[in-house]
Amino acid sequence: MTHRILVVDDESDITALVAYHLAKAGFRVSTASNGPDALKSAREERPDIVILDLMLPGVSGYDVLAELRRKEETRDVGVILLTARREETDRIRGLSLGADDYLTKPFSPQELSLRVRGLLRRLGSPPVTAGSNLAAGPISIDRSAHCASVGGEELSLTATEYKLLLTLIERRGRVQTRPQLLETVWEAQPDIQTRTVDMHVQRLRTKLGEAGKLIETVRGFGYRFKGSERGARPR
Repeated sequence: MTHRILVVDDESDITALVAYHLAKAGFRVSTASNGPDALKSAREERPDIVILDLMLPGVSGYDVLAELRRKEETRDVGVILLTARREETDRIRGLSLGADDYLTKPFSPQELSLRVRGLLRRLGSPPVTAGSNLAAGPISIDRSAHCASVGGEELSLTATEYKLLLTLIERRGRVQTRPQLLETVWEAQPDIQTRTVDMHVQRLRTKLGEAGKLIETVRGFGYRFKGSERGARPR
C-alpha cells in the first residue's frame, strides 16, 4: 500500500521541494497552503502523515495541529512539524499539542524521508500474536489493535505516545534513560533532543490521569514504570 502524505506550507518552493522528494521516495503527496485547506484535506483524504509548517497565514500551524487532535476522524494521523522556528518554547508547545516529531528549516530532504518512514513504523499496527494483551494496574494495552485503555476507557494516544507507554510497561520496574527511550521510540533520529522525551511523558501522564503516577521520574536518569513482572502481565 502506498502511504499518503499531506504537506502544509505557504511557501511554494518549500512545498514543491518536500513533495518532490517524498514522491521520489514512493509516497502519494498532496499539498495545502493554509490552515482551512489543510484541515479540509485531512478530513477528506485521510493522509497517514501531515507535514505541517507553523507559520501559516490566518490559522496558525498550532491551531491546525490542535484541531487535528481534537477531531475524531483526524486525531490518529501522524504529524511532523517542519518549521523555521527553532526556539525550545516552540518545540515544547508543538510537542505538547500532540506532534509526533519536530524538524527545523533548513532541513535535509533525505532526513525528512527517514523521519516519515520512522513515524509510519510507529503508526503501523503490530501483528497479532499470542499474549498480545498487556495489563499494568488499571492500564490495559492491546498490542494487536495498537490501543490502550485505563479502567476500560480507551485512551486517545498518538502513535508516539502509544509506543512510549508500551515501552515503559514492557520494561516495567527498570529505569529507562532518555537516550534509551530515544533509541527505542524515536529510533535515535538526528536532531531529536532529550527534552522531546520529557514533553511526551508529561503529555502521556496527563492522558493517563491518576494512572500517570505509575510513571516515575528518576532524577538525573530518566523514567520508570512502577511495578513488577507480576504487576504487568500478558494475557
